[in-house]
Amino acid sequence: MQNPRGLRAAALTATAVLLSALVAGCGGDAPKDGDLTAQNLAWKDCPAPSESEGGGAAPSPLPEGAQWQCATMKAPLDWSKPKGDTIDIALIRAQASGPGKRIGSLIFNFGGPGGSGVSTLPSFGPDYAKLRTRYDLVSFDPRGVGRSAGVRCESDAQLDRYFQQDAMPDNRAEQNAFLKNTKQFNAGCEKNSAKILPHVRTTDAARDMDLMRQVLGDSKIHYFGISYGTELGGVYAHLFPQHVGRAVLDAVVDPTETPEQSSLGQARGFQLAMDNFARACVSDKATKCPIGNSAQDVENRIAALLKKLDSRPIPGLFPRQLTQTAATNGIAQALYSKELWQPLTEGLQQAYAGDGRILMVLSDAMNGRSQNGEYSNLTSANVAINCADEKQRYDTAYVERKLPEFRAASPLFGDFLAWSMLSCTDWPVAGAAEHADVSAPGSAKILVVGNTGDPATPYAGARKMVDALGKGVGVELTWKGEGHGAYGSGSDCVDSTVNAYLLHGTVPRDGKVCS
Repeated sequence: MQNPRGLRAAALTATAVLLSALVAGCGGDAPKDGDLTAQNLAWKDCPAPSESEGGGAAPSPLPEGAQWQCATMKAPLDWSKPKGDTIDIALIRAQASGPGKRIGSLIFNFGGPGGSGVSTLPSFGPDYAKLRTRYDLVSFDPRGVGRSAGVRCESDAQLDRYFQQDAMPDNRAEQNAFLKNTKQFNAGCEKNSAKILPHVRTTDAARDMDLMRQVLGDSKIHYFGISYGTELGGVYAHLFPQHVGRAVLDAVVDPTETPEQSSLGQARGFQLAMDNFARACVSDKATKCPIGNSAQDVENRIAALLKKLDSRPIPGLFPRQLTQTAATNGIAQALYSKELWQPLTEGLQQAYAGDGRILMVLSDAMNGRSQNGEYSNLTSANVAINCADEKQRYDTAYVERKLPEFRAASPLFGDFLAWSMLSCTDWPVAGAAEHADVSAPGSAKILVVGNTGDPATPYAGARKMVDALGKGVGVELTWKGEGHGAYGSGSDCVDSTVNAYLLHGTVPRDGKVCS
């Protein structure tokens, strides 16, 4: 469970270790006069994703044969020194197909923070076919992610041990071990990535996006942000309101919350999704629910499984065992999408019989681990960006005081999310702010899409984003659905509303509801 922001489950891919060098063939040269807005991008056919981006094969051509193209954009390492050292920002695009006049580039961020846009966008290419008629589809690895100066904290073997730890400690000895592992992870980030850590804030990524807009030749930015990408979009609108064109924010992060409030909201959100999963299982009249006789029985049996795994893990993916932490993580992963409810049911059946393989596969997907045992830099980037953004630093005593509130919010996920608040303890870089500033007076209309069943970015965040953007900017669209995100999740109402806005500039009435 990425803390405290969610990553859209459908965007998770097989992953592997960080490559120190950029993949050949995706380059570009910065102008010698230091004006990065004048740089020319050398677009070429994309290679296979680097291991830090998740590995795997080069992106397949789009259905009509169009090729994905990759390039590298130079950006300042430190935006306070715009003519100083530079870093490479990895980009990917599919050019507009027509018919219809090209509007410009539509830039995507799929969340995390820490998700690679270069490896994720091709997996959604067919879903965005209508949008590609009038836009170049563009995404990128934000700074600190993948091939964009990716943060590296620990080796694959160290990460295996890190994710096998007890992240829900019950006594002082377990607490001390958890704190030791967290401190070791954070020290590894400083040892291996000290140069980039102070420069991975969301404000830095937003400035990269405005440079991207100019390098791509667009007078306005057109943007589609999902999950953490909604926060990035809101911060961009705050910094550059005059450059906002058509922007969609889907699966919306509440920009007013502290990390504690966000984690508590996620506890409630995942508990709601679990309640909905359990009720759906027992309400299917065609087949008997194989994991419980009632919704409460389903949840009681899951709670009993997790309690048992705390002291007696079961075989997972050899040689690793399915621990209480891994099982909790895997269950949470499955709640990101209704399409994963059936694998979750099968995984629970297996686990009750002493086989933890399916739940461990789900947990590995959440953590960015591929089948060959290699990790992307998803977790490293997630922690680095969150800790660079968030000023708050919590300690053990504070978490202990808050545990009853978290457990009341979610008997299943409360402890996990409460203890995750310690991820930035001992972080080597100070956090930027109490919470993101997304106020954007003067911005064009921004379409904000909330899903009532969203576990990772609870529905209330959509209205909070609309209010924070300011009067006359945010327009709320609600979907009464399940899973993380709304567009492309099966609602013709949502898809047609978003398409009409992006393709034709048709702004729906604020408060429109899609059932």
